[in-house]
Amino acid sequence: MGARNILVINCGSSSIKFALVNEQRDGFVIQGLAERIGLNDAEARLRWQCNGDKHARALPQADHKQALAAILPLAVEAAGGALHGIGHRVVHGGERFAQSTRITSETLDAIRAMAPLAPLHNPANLQGIEAALALFADLPQVAVFDTAFHQTLPEHAYRYALPEALYRDHGVRRYGFHGTSHQYVSVRAAQISGLAVDNSAWLTAHLGNGCSTCAIVNGQSQDTSMGLTPLEGVVMGTRSGDVDPGLAAHLARALGWSLDKIDAMLNRESGLLGLSGLSNDMRSLEQARADGHAGATLAIEVFCYRLAKSLAALSCALPQLDGLIFTGGIGENSALIRAKTVAHLRLLNLQLDEAANLACTGGAEGEIQRAPSARVLVVPTNEERQIALDTLALLEP
Repeated sequence: MGARNILVINCGSSSIKFALVNEQRDGFVIQGLAERIGLNDAEARLRWQCNGDKHARALPQADHKQALAAILPLAVEAAGGALHGIGHRVVHGGERFAQSTRITSETLDAIRAMAPLAPLHNPANLQGIEAALALFADLPQVAVFDTAFHQTLPEHAYRYALPEALYRDHGVRRYGFHGTSHQYVSVRAAQISGLAVDNSAWLTAHLGNGCSTCAIVNGQSQDTSMGLTPLEGVVMGTRSGDVDPGLAAHLARALGWSLDKIDAMLNRESGLLGLSGLSNDMRSLEQARADGHAGATLAIEVFCYRLAKSLAALSCALPQLDGLIFTGGIGENSALIRAKTVAHLRLLNLQLDEAANLACTGGAEGEIQRAPSARVLVVPTNEERQIALDTLALLEP
């Protein structure tokens, strides 16, 4: 059998990453990104690269289905019609899915049933799956769950201080997300640092429109910032992160807000967007901050402080600290966010080399700390390759 091609579809809340992975090639046959999907303040745009050539096109007012309709023919053409499987990122697997699984009607029903736990993501993930199934009904397709990597959390880390029946009967617990990213970058960081994966300890910060932190020991997740849903944890693009649990009751009593209104506000109107009153896109906020915009300045300050606070808290799960890893669109490209965050973490013996930090953008990988500080690394994530590996493992040999 020749080398197999796996199409990876990663539908996020406002973006779709895709890549065609050949098991015998290091790079992608084709890869691309549709971004700013469904946002009111920007037009969606599709960018892709194939055979060294870069392409782009506008996707006016595109939603996820329309963006996928533009992406799928490009991938099929790049594969020469020889697709062997499709791997889909799915955010929430609950306790039902502790590992990747072949997609069946039962799998789809289970993913759909868990949509209330990830309202910005599971519905988007399902759109990608359903669009691909409609075009490739006979092709093996696999769901790879963000929550699976965090199934190694100890009970004292994943349980809430709530009545036992809520966990036993309804699965109310902390699950964690961005698992494929946290897993990939921690393995890569160990390789960069000359450490054995099974004898290393890391703090990781996955920063994009969705953001999370993780404590990883010997290749296993020990704690993470997100919980039952992707709303818990640090400040994100449109999600609030941690707030007082009494906020919902207060808004209902004082303002007469419904649960749906409160949920929409916390998931879609908060975070960087809510604080700044301007945008959920960090690139726009950094420019606005440079121009003196008070809301953008506040949003960035809160984002970095809450991020540092989360990382410091997660250090409780580590026997030692081998390093801090930044990844994701913001983590890989924003020297400002890295510098401001690390400035709050002096007690963890973290200091940045200013020149190295400024130089590490646009997909660059490397260590950016000032000696003799503990390691600080920028590691571009590669969730697509991790998803492809999981998909290949489930195909017939």
